[in-house]
Amino acid sequence: MEDLIKKFVYTGVGIASLTAEKLQKSIDKLVDEEKISEKEGKKIVDDFFQKTESKKKDFEVQLSKITEEVLKKFDFSKAKEVLELNKRVKALESKVSKMSQASAQVKRVARKPATAKRTVKKPTQN
Repeated sequence: MEDLIKKFVYTGVGIASLTAEKLQKSIDKLVDEEKISEKEGKKIVDDFFQKTESKKKDFEVQLSKITEEVLKKFDFSKAKEVLELNKRVKALESKVSKMSQASAQVKRVARKPATAKRTVKKPTQN
């Protein structure tokens, strides 16, 4: 989920960067052709970057809200909780293993054959 959000943000940054480059090239071309002054071109570019920065902050706020809502909906476990549960599982596995070993030892002791008693037959008298 986090990777998807990062990709989305990086895509937005990439698009903004490409747009800024194209805008700068277009303004430079207009200045070279003397259709606008250098001062006007600089003002257009500066305004664009100011608006872009403002929109970026708005976007980050919206993205943060959406992320929080998604996390609440899916009720993801926190990393701390998962680590705590992993510790408990390992402790329980250890206890089960010890109990299994103890049980196996008890079974081995119980299985030892008892010494057979010999019965001596008395001779029968006829």
